[in-house]
Amino acid sequence: MELTVAAIIPVFNRVQLLGRALESVYAQTSPADEVCVVDDGSSDGVREFVEENFPEALYCYQHNQGVSAARNRGVAVTTSSWLAFLDSDDEWLPGKLQAQLDALTEQDEYRLVHCDEIWIRRGVRVNPMNKHQKSGGDLFACCLPRCVISPSAVLLERSLLSECGGFDESLPACEDYDLWLRICSRYSVLYLEQALLRKYGGHEDQLSSKYWGMDRFRIQALDKLLRSGTLKREQALAARAMLVRKSTIMMNGASKRKNTELAQKYRRLIENYSLGAEEEQQ
Repeated sequence: MELTVAAIIPVFNRVQLLGRALESVYAQTSPADEVCVVDDGSSDGVREFVEENFPEALYCYQHNQGVSAARNRGVAVTTSSWLAFLDSDDEWLPGKLQAQLDALTEQDEYRLVHCDEIWIRRGVRVNPMNKHQKSGGDLFACCLPRCVISPSAVLLERSLLSECGGFDESLPACEDYDLWLRICSRYSVLYLEQALLRKYGGHEDQLSSKYWGMDRFRIQALDKLLRSGTLKREQALAARAMLVRKSTIMMNGASKRKNTELAQKYRRLIENYSLGAEEEQQ
């Protein structure tokens, strides 16, 4: 089975970090067949930097539309059968693609493989908490509380992304949570315990710092998934329970801030899905 790989790097005003990411792609022991940089409306010289230092990379520019649209654009302009995403502030270790390609060759029933990672926060290596433990197999239940797969750690089949739908461009954050839920509701995934990338955090421009109440986007993703009607009965019950739990937290927070309109929005969601769960169990 011949596996061709497109490495897709979305970037927005991170020219000072982009070089490290690109260097890690070109340092792979098993090179990517395509390297695509999607510039999501940067104003800090990304185009000039890529053209001068990495002329072999495919450079695409779009007006600022967010990371989901940038990744989807990279998918659209590449042709390789497998897709690897790399956030512009992260870096792959040299054997990342080779290890994943070898694993997929040995276990070709899988259509997505991810790996462990090294976490760096403000220049210091930190150990993830137990709740962030990575794993493989049937991950749907594990995906419900939070995102358990990092985009930079993934290699997935293009046809899988096409089947399950790309990144949701209506979500300004938690778009990865949304996609992994859709995929993991249908398929098991392969996991490599090796740490094959360095994931950097603590930046002021990280989405988790930019947006308050990240669970509101997870609730949106859960609501959309439940409305799709694609979940099995036990999956739907678990998703409803998680949506109610997260909505309750958001409702209580809105009530404390005297945001009546927002509190009522989550109250309605809780009532709708609590009633639906009761009917399902009868």
